[in-house]
Amino acid sequence: MTKADIVSEIVAETGLDKMDTQKVVETFMESIKTSLTKGENVYLRGFGSFIVKERAKKTGRNISKNTTIIIPAHNIPAFKPAKTFVEEVKTKVKVK
Repeated sequence: MTKADIVSEIVAETGLDKMDTQKVVETFMESIKTSLTKGENVYLRGFGSFIVKERAKKTGRNISKNTTIIIPAHNIPAFKPAKTFVEEVKTKVKVK
């Protein structure tokens, strides 16, 4: 599902204007990105949390030059689904 699909589904469910709905969805996503870049987690009860995870410093390899490199500690964005969300997916999605 793409962002356009999400907007279309919201428009179909609510009857709101497509341009307004698109602006709301984009503003929502931008708000999440802004919060995470400030180091603030975003909690959506019943859905999940957008969190900032810290990755520790580690040693990696540059395969083309066959050398070791140090990858510094850094932060990455992550999503942690709510328990109810996980359970719903487990019960409703069939394994292929």
